[in-house]
Amino acid sequence: MTDRPILIAGGGIGGLTAALALARNGVPVRVLEQTAELGAIGYGIQLGPNVFPMFEKLGLTAAMMKVAVVPRACVMFDALTGADVARIPGEKMLRERFGAPYIVIHRVDLHGVLLEACKATSGIDLQSNVTVTGYTQDSAGVTVTTADGKKISGAGLIGADGLRSVVRAQMLGDGDPKPIGYVAHRTIIPMSEVPAGVQRDVSAIWIGPSFHLVHYPVRHDTLCNIVAVFRTGTFDEKGDAAFHAAEVERTYARAHPTIKAMLDRMDLSRRWVISDRDPVRRWSDGRVVILGDAAHPALQTFAQGACMAIEDGVCLGELVAQANGDIAGAFAALVKARGVRTARVQLEGRMMWEGYHAEDVARDVWLDMFSSRSEREVCDCLAWLYDGFDLSQASAARRA
Repeated sequence: MTDRPILIAGGGIGGLTAALALARNGVPVRVLEQTAELGAIGYGIQLGPNVFPMFEKLGLTAAMMKVAVVPRACVMFDALTGADVARIPGEKMLRERFGAPYIVIHRVDLHGVLLEACKATSGIDLQSNVTVTGYTQDSAGVTVTTADGKKISGAGLIGADGLRSVVRAQMLGDGDPKPIGYVAHRTIIPMSEVPAGVQRDVSAIWIGPSFHLVHYPVRHDTLCNIVAVFRTGTFDEKGDAAFHAAEVERTYARAHPTIKAMLDRMDLSRRWVISDRDPVRRWSDGRVVILGDAAHPALQTFAQGACMAIEDGVCLGELVAQANGDIAGAFAALVKARGVRTARVQLEGRMMWEGYHAEDVARDVWLDMFSSRSEREVCDCLAWLYDGFDLSQASAARRA
């Protein structure tokens, strides 16, 4: 297909998935990661059943399950009363309905499985400490410029460089992501330090007026991942741990004692501003394409950021393999195959975000809506997402 590799800006989850999918289809790739080492930092990730057909395609299911935790259920709690509002059922029902479980995993472990698979696959050149700052292209290929002034050429370029993608900025010029007025604090603590009364074997979300809290086990139930999210007028301000702690205390003043006990265990020295972007119809520019958060960043409502990036990467591998050398055509087909699905995650995620954080009468309405659904009805509501992405859509998109 091509003697020159396809360049991938970004060695995160989406970038490594695309590298693996392409190389498995005989397409050489060169991954350019800006950090000093190809690795991951961070916290926990939730992965829905829809990711497992992609793992099967890449031959990674067994390796992923070795480092994942299968929660007993995914439970929504009322953050004020502690009442059980709704739940995604346990493994048995999910396997019966969707053919796969819901799992939680440490980001480092997920990335590690992908990285080891890439290292074991011929045709993948992994390079660290390379920051892509821009690109030029012609009919024969793409040349990227790096922060140290070097130029690297390839048959095409995949921008898998995240929420603040440099590749997207040049391609679309649509500015920075939009803050939504919420921030997040993240912490991982030993399971032995989790307060009494907390259900340790579930993936939990506690929804309240203008705030929520998530917790779930990782690393074979030895650690607990905690995320506290809330709306604040100071989202764009920098503060120290004392400033953050005072704000958290005010925001969660009405919260259930279990939440307050979890907050007491959190490291509040750092927080992240939550942002997203509107869906767009254009992800490609000739021999350049973007995927994952670079293309369609979504709020964390459905916990699908990693899943969507993985689906993108596998789909792109299929498109390029079927393209008979027409890389620009394959790249243009990605948004045709994936655009509506990822936009639904973005837009429906925004709608559900409002429900999670509703106040006053609107909160009563949302709680009534959530609590009126049986576990089977919850599965039905999520079928559009958890039934997964049919890779035959890649062929249809290419033909279109």
